[in-house]
Amino acid sequence: METNRQKKIAGVLQNDIANVITQALRSAGVQNILVSVTKVRVTTDLSIAKAYLSIFPVDNIETILTEIDAVKPQIKHQVALLTKNQLRRMPDLEFFIDDSLEHIDKIDRAIKGNENPILDRDLLERRKKK
Repeated sequence: METNRQKKIAGVLQNDIANVITQALRSAGVQNILVSVTKVRVTTDLSIAKAYLSIFPVDNIETILTEIDAVKPQIKHQVALLTKNQLRRMPDLEFFIDDSLEHIDKIDRAIKGNENPILDRDLLERRKKK
């Protein structure tokens, strides 16, 4: 269960990380890529912030995530400048892919199509037996 402090910090970081990434994409001249921060979770000791990113189009998700990981120190520095009056210490950032929209799309396609994910468990990755 998250405390109120964790929720407040997560909300501030979510907004600031989204602004920094959007500005970095604009300044780099990257077009046709939409990156949004869907969720930020902060650990109880406020040392790590896990940011979940939704990237569109989904074709180059892994390459975009590795590029974001490569500039993680710059992103952390920019966010620290934005939150310097609200946080004493900037948490370390970790970026993850939020695949919930992709999962919803797969379910939607399965419902509209002839394929039944209930009968054929291989249609949805999360339903596969391990």
